[in-house]
Amino acid sequence: MSNRTVRSKGRTKRSLMALAIAGALSATALTGALPTFGALPVKAEAATLAPAQGFADLVEKVMPAVVSVEVEFMPASGKDSSKMMRKLPGLDKLPPEFREFFEKKLPGDRFGFGFPKKFRPFHHGRAVGSGFFISSDGYIVTNNHVVKGADVVKIKTNDGKVYKAKVIGTDKKTDLALLKVTDAKGRKFPYVEFAEKDPRVGDWVIAVGNPFGFGGTVTTGIISAKGRQIGAGPYDDFLQIDAPINKGNSGGPAFNLKGKVVGVNTAIFSPTGGSVGIGFAIPASVAKEIVMDLKTKGQVTRGWLGVQIQQVTKDIAESLGLNEPHGAIVVKVTDDSPAMKAGLKTGDTVLEVNGKKVKDPRDLARKIAHIKPGDVAKITVLRKGERKTLKVTIGQMPTDDKIAAAFGEKGKVSPSALSEMGLALKPADDGQGVVITGVKPDSQAARKNLSPGDIIVEVAGIEVNTPEAVRAAIAKAAEKGKKSVLFLVRSGDAQRFVALPVKRKQG
Repeated sequence: MSNRTVRSKGRTKRSLMALAIAGALSATALTGALPTFGALPVKAEAATLAPAQGFADLVEKVMPAVVSVEVEFMPASGKDSSKMMRKLPGLDKLPPEFREFFEKKLPGDRFGFGFPKKFRPFHHGRAVGSGFFISSDGYIVTNNHVVKGADVVKIKTNDGKVYKAKVIGTDKKTDLALLKVTDAKGRKFPYVEFAEKDPRVGDWVIAVGNPFGFGGTVTTGIISAKGRQIGAGPYDDFLQIDAPINKGNSGGPAFNLKGKVVGVNTAIFSPTGGSVGIGFAIPASVAKEIVMDLKTKGQVTRGWLGVQIQQVTKDIAESLGLNEPHGAIVVKVTDDSPAMKAGLKTGDTVLEVNGKKVKDPRDLARKIAHIKPGDVAKITVLRKGERKTLKVTIGQMPTDDKIAAAFGEKGKVSPSALSEMGLALKPADDGQGVVITGVKPDSQAARKNLSPGDIIVEVAGIEVNTPEAVRAAIAKAAEKGKKSVLFLVRSGDAQRFVALPVKRKQG
């Protein structure tokens, strides 16, 4: 299993940075106390070696806790690859022996021939990634995209032993997954712990993983930046590291000099598919609490406020009397939401949550998601020049389609809006986005080079997972008087924005 890759597209029309899973396949309710994982921890607390002395002693202590994650796909998954074969010019016309070569010898673009990242072998497929034990009884952290869609999951420990594992839970919005060994027969595994403190820019990191399927591999570097947003999801807050990570490192740990996990390696930025010194890791502060939810409930429960918000620009900040742009402006309050019940109004600017400054809309979303549903939060807003603090009982994040359904009122956009754009849609098999199943010739969608197989990830900044959610988001754009709506579309391993015109229902 590979690392997800952000590819540079040069001066092409698709020059946006694209985040994709590069390799054989293809990172919130942050609630409750943090878990305590058994006994037999990796004893690395004393490992405070200076870089000049090398990292061997530290690696020797943490390496036993790092595993290779091996996944298998049964023949039913070959349906995907057969579709991709039909889309690759000329391959459907090859003699059977050549088709067999492509189907069996080149699963998932393992050799870099440029096949789409969701290409799967026609009969049976395998891929590999990385992970690490967080408890002696066999709980393992890895990436969601490492195990997504897998029929069989196995882990290989540093001593070469192979065990079966089951997926306890996954969270696609942070790209994290929790596994559990199922056939250990009472074995106690060495494990590592998450760091208690956030790393600083410039701190040393040691990445351990399974690049290109080679097994336990160690690289070193530093924390290059924090708080990176790379378009992976609504809660992006990545560490940027320059310790080389490559395809297959996904899900592996990044350690500090005390042997504590500061991040889960997840993505790379690369024009080639290999490491160029820009990698991204999910911070331990995010991962350890997501893992807690997955371990105790099998899913992640996030807090919900129920507002639509927008950025506070410099001009808006000046008009509001703010010294600097920060916070988030409420542009709509959802009916019967926690925000409406607490008295939030359109035009309020949210400045603080529980006394902590809100930087921007994304920061507000993260802060609310971190609050346990049912808890009371203090929301400080600026309303007509005055600061007010409201008490809000935070709700539970509804499903994506229910959120999108609240964005627009029925009847504000023609029911045939998608048809007018030239699109036919269906939910993606993995629940992540909406697949374009058809594009009308000479339609707006066709003129924007949209094609069957492309996946709509967002519409007007809203995540969508169903055609109904797409229609609702379009309706919201029409309600706001927009003449066009912005789609975030994933094509193979590239993502781009496409603006399509909106036609309002007459009368």
